[in-house]
Amino acid sequence: MATSEGFLTDEQREMLKTASQNADNLLSSSPKGLFPSPLFSDHHLKVPAAGKSGTAGIAVRHVRRSHSGKHVRVKKDGGGGKGTWGKLLDTDVESHIDRNDPNYDSGEEPYQLVGATISDPLDDYKKAVVSIIEEYFSTGDVEVAASDLRELGSSNYHLYFIKRLVSMAMDRHDKEKEMASVLLSALYADVISPSQIRDGFVILLESADDLAVDILDAVDILALFVARAVVDDILPPAFLTRAKKALPESSKGFQVLQTTEKNYLSAPHHAELVERRWGGSTHITVEEVKKKITDLLREYVESGDAVEACRCIRELGVSFFHHEVVKRALVLAMEIRTAEPLILKLLKEASEEGLISSSQMAKGFARLEESLDDLALDIPSAKSLFQSLVPKAISEGWLDASFMKSSGEDGQAQAEDGKVKRFKEEVVTIIHEYFLSDDIPELIRSLEDLGMPEFNPIFLKKLITLAMDRKNREKEMASVLLSALHIEIFSTEDIVNGFIMLLESAEDTALDILDASNELALFLARAVIDDVLVPLNLEEIGSKLQPNCSGSETVRMARSLIAARHAGERLLRCWGGGTGWAVEDAKDKILKLLEEYESGGVLGEACQCIRDLGMPFFNHEVVKKALVMAMEKKNDRMLDLLQVCFNEGLITINQMTKGFTRIKDGMDDLALDIPNAEEKFNFYVEYAQKKGWLLASFGSSVGDGSSKAVAAT
Repeated sequence: MATSEGFLTDEQREMLKTASQNADNLLSSSPKGLFPSPLFSDHHLKVPAAGKSGTAGIAVRHVRRSHSGKHVRVKKDGGGGKGTWGKLLDTDVESHIDRNDPNYDSGEEPYQLVGATISDPLDDYKKAVVSIIEEYFSTGDVEVAASDLRELGSSNYHLYFIKRLVSMAMDRHDKEKEMASVLLSALYADVISPSQIRDGFVILLESADDLAVDILDAVDILALFVARAVVDDILPPAFLTRAKKALPESSKGFQVLQTTEKNYLSAPHHAELVERRWGGSTHITVEEVKKKITDLLREYVESGDAVEACRCIRELGVSFFHHEVVKRALVLAMEIRTAEPLILKLLKEASEEGLISSSQMAKGFARLEESLDDLALDIPSAKSLFQSLVPKAISEGWLDASFMKSSGEDGQAQAEDGKVKRFKEEVVTIIHEYFLSDDIPELIRSLEDLGMPEFNPIFLKKLITLAMDRKNREKEMASVLLSALHIEIFSTEDIVNGFIMLLESAEDTALDILDASNELALFLARAVIDDVLVPLNLEEIGSKLQPNCSGSETVRMARSLIAARHAGERLLRCWGGGTGWAVEDAKDKILKLLEEYESGGVLGEACQCIRDLGMPFFNHEVVKKALVMAMEKKNDRMLDLLQVCFNEGLITINQMTKGFTRIKDGMDDLALDIPNAEEKFNFYVEYAQKKGWLLASFGSSVGDGSSKAVAAT
């Protein structure tokens, strides 16, 4: 088999010979060898020409026949030799495109790849927030900054906004530092979630070493920012402990947390000190705004420069308070009769420029109309002057014509009978005394002495309205009182109706209290946390308000506060802590002393613990928890404790009745955990009535129990 033709079999040699002959015929019949043989190009076979040693070992695919029949060695990459067409794309020859050629095709022009920059969404976000922050530092407009950030989207990147805001403020004056803290508080929960606030401060602490390179006192400044966030309730105190565990002890971030704890949060009156460290709040007070309005109006009357006056009004930056400009301007026109033409000119120009909106203009006139009786004491002709000003304003087009009709209707709606007025006067005195004494039992006695339970919603409205215009201490006292009143003498319906009255007049309240909407939301959310209301009550309240009014927005804000993480702890401290924990602490202490007594404690010691609580108005909680524990433990020993407490005068029959009433109100929920709860409760009622420490009329005296949505635990 070993021949000079290699290892091919006879059959293979025959096939190769046939293929060669076919290829020769094809090439000879094809013009210029246009169709190369696929067989030769696809098989790498070493086939020497018979009897020709010179071509032995040349790959068949590199052998091509010319038209003369001679074998021609072809270049490896397909380049031509004599009698060949050359490469398919011959790169050795320069080709020139003639744009004047009739067959010119622009698509044949050589092209060049141009690199396009791929944008990073995070980089774009960081650049965008820098401009938002710069603009905020220039204008101080919190609402615009919040709106811009909301429109920017990319909410998952908001933690980087916090880092950029604080780091930019750290390198500026105290004014910008204060503004940064105020903005963070404003954005909390509404635009930026609590978790993002936390994560933003975490990455700030992690980058403290880098910040310290450019800012010498970076550790102290950042510590103050963290302390301020804790004081403003946008960071929980537990954040410090958790963050410490995640940071190396040698890092600047760890030093920041140590400084925060030792230098700021541990100091006496630390909240006030931290808030005032950068020069106090950037929020202008109502009194300051009113004074500035009075000053600019008097300067205008002297100078007559309406353009300058409009500029000053615009610089105040309180568009929602422009009704005060209208009211004070009209009063000034009444006081200085010669100034009336100037005042009307200013109000007209402010309206035409869109500086004072039509609604603010109408509110200003309405507020002045409401105070005409008092104003008449100083300006006897106030009513007649006002009646002459209104038609002028309407005829000149800067007061809506509907004001004439609506003002008459409002006047009729506000007419109250002498009984309601007398009640309001009395409760204002009672509330002021409570703010001074902090004596809840005395206030409850005073309300009961008035004997006007149908006006309980009015009392609630007056209580919260007065508290909103005072310090956090009074706000906290109002929330605690509301919880006690609900248990003592107010029904859930009273509370709901009181909040509806408050929210319906929210826009009027905002005339005198700039941050009224936020504070009302806190009062509403706190009422839910304190079990004064249940979440379903918020839906009931919202359904009775106009869809797009300020009150509806306040209800939505309250829902957001309740849905936030750690809402209970945060809302209990919303007014700065302190008395807000009294009720919660009392509940915990009551539960512990009852558990200790149930496990074998001494009766006398349990009674002393109840006495030490110092909250006699809250003893119904002892009754409630004792009865629930008796049902759960199937141990009637708790009845002995209640009997002794009643015999010693520690728990009054009124408190006993309220405790039983709360159990009855929550019976449906209680039955889910204790199937025979109703049977046991009926037994306890009969037992207590026989022993004389529960009113015999109890069964029929709690017919309104269904109106109270009180949790059973």
